[in-house]
Amino acid sequence: MKKGSKQQFKIVVEKHKDGYVAYPLGLKGIVVGQGDTYEEALADVKSAIRFHIKTFGKEVIDVKSAVLEAFVAEAGIEI
Repeated sequence: MKKGSKQQFKIVVEKHKDGYVAYPLGLKGIVVGQGDTYEEALADVKSAIRFHIKTFGKEVIDVKSAVLEAFVAEAGIEI
């Protein structure tokens, strides 16, 4: 990835009763954003992704196991 080039990330955004939480797929380490709205959470996680890559280097981008598609599934599990 050249300086100034764009990298696409799949980002999961969850809606909770007290706001939104967002996190990217395909990065090594933990990166989370949050906000009162979907847009705020997305902007926050994008900022967190930039900071994470700037801090730890481009090696945190997991190119070997890039996420091709992401699905949300629900399953009942006896506990």
